[in-house]
Amino acid sequence: MTLRVVGAGLGRTGTHSLKLALEQLLDGRCYHMSELFDREDDTAVWTAATRGEEVDWAVLLSEFTATVDWPACAFWEQIASAAPDAVVLLSQRESPEAWWGSFERTIAQALQKDVPPDDQAWVDRRRMVTSMLDRTFTPDWPDRDAAIAAYERHNQHVRDTVPAGKLVEWQPGDDWEPICAALGLEIPSEPFPHTNTRAEFREHSGLE
Repeated sequence: MTLRVVGAGLGRTGTHSLKLALEQLLDGRCYHMSELFDREDDTAVWTAATRGEEVDWAVLLSEFTATVDWPACAFWEQIASAAPDAVVLLSQRESPEAWWGSFERTIAQALQKDVPPDDQAWVDRRRMVTSMLDRTFTPDWPDRDAAIAAYERHNQHVRDTVPAGKLVEWQPGDDWEPICAALGLEIPSEPFPHTNTRAEFREHSGLE
């Protein structure tokens, strides 16, 4: 398959909803962090990417038509270079403070909770994600001000880098319109999916 959308938006910007929406629009799979639970071998590839090693993105993402969420958004530039015809989708929250409120109560807490030592796949995933955040986001990601600054810096870099005709900026609540316009697709009659709320994430991650 050919990538048509490269997600540059960080986690907790509606990325799981976007995964479902893009899979419906493009009739293909969208790579999201959740893929790592079924594709455990991918963790080693993302770990290598975090170390700065070369990755064959065409091979890793050969079964997908789009990417969103971490870890792919940490390498959006490399992925976009490998898929030059894809649009770049920058998902955001209504404010940096809103993003932090969601990130801190979900991903940040999940990464700092105890992990069963006998669950090696989970241990490897967490090690990869924390290393990725340290090296590509900010080593101070548990700190509010540092994380917000990194969020704003990341988003501005995307805006400054992607040509205007290829960049789609999107927030939860924008629904189908900006994405369909960029892809030249009709707006579905079905409501836009809204999933993986903060409460749902916390329940699935054992934070409640």
